[in-house]
Amino acid sequence: MDFSDALSELADIRIPGEVSWWPLAPGWWVLGAVLIALAIYGAWRTQQRLVLQRRLGGAISELSKARRALASTGENDMSQRLIYVNEVNAVLRRVAILQLNSAAGLSGQAWVNFLRTHDRAGLLTPELSGVLSQGRFAPRCDVNADALERFAREWIKNLYMARIESDTYSDKNNTSTAAEHHA
Repeated sequence: MDFSDALSELADIRIPGEVSWWPLAPGWWVLGAVLIALAIYGAWRTQQRLVLQRRLGGAISELSKARRALASTGENDMSQRLIYVNEVNAVLRRVAILQLNSAAGLSGQAWVNFLRTHDRAGLLTPELSGVLSQGRFAPRCDVNADALERFAREWIKNLYMARIESDTYSDKNNTSTAAEHHA
């Protein structure tokens, strides 16, 4: 066989067709599933955080409403101050029940101890403790309404923020609960 005969028997060079992007390789399917799962988880976490922020706003709004009612009727009226203290106490109790699933049956000094346990700002003075422990059963109410409102706002805000922080923390370490992280 001659070398020139051998070359004539060879076929022309064929260029392969373009590589198709479909169907995808299995790695792309796994990556897509992971990204979708992360997006769903992120949306769920964002929704949970928005719910907590909405509840915080509602509680602060309730406090503001009670304060406006006290200001409109006169802050020197003892009966109106008692109503204000009871409204603040009711908001604090609802927040405690909603966020910590506790404090429903607490009253008097046990209620004040519960508030003190979760008071990260340290604004619960002996004067406020006495007013909050006696509540609606007090014959008179001589309380600084500004201090009571400041305490209630900070207590509620810190409780909700601790819940948001503890949810973030518990994602990293599942042994922590909201009550343990907050106390």
